[in-house]
Amino acid sequence: MRNHPWVIYLVAFLSVRIHRARTAPTRGASAVEWVIITAIIAGVALGLATLIRTLVEERQSEIEDQFGGGSGGDGGGGGGGGDGGQ
Repeated sequence: MRNHPWVIYLVAFLSVRIHRARTAPTRGASAVEWVIITAIIAGVALGLATLIRTLVEERQSEIEDQFGGGSGGDGGGGGGGGDGGQ
């Protein structure tokens, strides 16, 4: 899970925000509040994305089961097999 792109992005984003909060003494309290708010929002968004992905994958497997296991069939059209009308 640590190698997931969203987790890497979140860690980098929060690291920058925390660094800014620590190096700006006049706005430190406000910056820390923004970091906390951002972390909460990002965590909720990540949780929702994970939930949605899980629900979609479950529904996908239900649909695949209804259509015979999702083997893909014969690849669709391409028909004709003629000689181009000659």
